[in-house]
Amino acid sequence: MGSQSYVTIMKEWDIVAARQMGRDIAKNLGFGTVDQARITTAISELARNIHLYAGEGKVCFEIVESLEHKGIRVLATDNGPGIRDLSQVMEDGFTTSGGLGAGLPGVKRLMDDFDIESEVGKGTKITTTKWVR
Repeated sequence: MGSQSYVTIMKEWDIVAARQMGRDIAKNLGFGTVDQARITTAISELARNIHLYAGEGKVCFEIVESLEHKGIRVLATDNGPGIRDLSQVMEDGFTTSGGLGAGLPGVKRLMDDFDIESEVGKGTKITTTKWVR
């Protein structure tokens, strides 16, 4: 386990803070500008979902390293209403907010690893990782 930092998402401005922190970590890890943009977009989407649907949550960043590679793990957690139909939200083009965001399928495409756990009435936990190439 590497070092961990996080941003609490409570207001729209926190989405910007989460994006900035994620970009800084990605840059320091040696990600190129294209991957930095991918990571930042994914963070934006995750943080916005917390803001829109749960009202409050956290976006945590962790530097992960193994012998083969290093990367950034982004963990988005909330104690919101949870996602009733995971297969539906993972469909391309599905939106409940009417937004033009990439949605969770976009986050999955932008990152290398993606995992989602959600329990109705308890909240949602999304873990996603991008590895330095």
